Amino acid sequence: MAKIKLAKDKVEKLGEICKSFDNEGSELINVLHKAQETFGYLPAEVQEIIARELNVSVAHVYGVVTFYSFFSMVPKGEFPISICMGTACYVRGAEKVLEEFKRHLNVPVGETTEDGKFSISCLRCVGACGLAPVVTIGERVFGRVAAGDVADILKEYQQ
Repeated sequence: MAKIKLAKDKVEKLGEICKSFDNEGSELINVLHKAQETFGYLPAEVQEIIARELNVSVAHVYGVVTFYSFFSMVPKGEFPISICMGTACYVRGAEKVLEEFKRHLNVPVGETTEDGKFSISCLRCVGACGLAPVVTIGERVFGRVAAGDVADILKEYQQ
């Protein structure tokens, strides 16, 4: 895999993030959250810097990044779409909603549209089972989504 070149200002910002948490290994998850806010995702190069700054192994950082579904090692779209596939959502039609998003955007789960606007992922539970099926786009939550709602939801973001 090819190495990516990180912008110097973002590398400096990453150092500041680590320092703001006193370069404590126990603050890894908080550092990862802030790093992902800064970079949009957590490529290997970012993980290596964090490991060095917090004095933990790269394997430990990678293990945390891959364990939690919130973290991503691939760039997400400007509007990341997540479809909940937890039991309540699945039973109430989340799979049909997912298929409709994939069809409208012409992109598989885990990928980003060519224009970089949208990415699609699945989650196990959003914790809003009473609103099933649930879709999140960025920080916004859409409840009781039906396959027929997908086109209108996307229109809000395509303008």
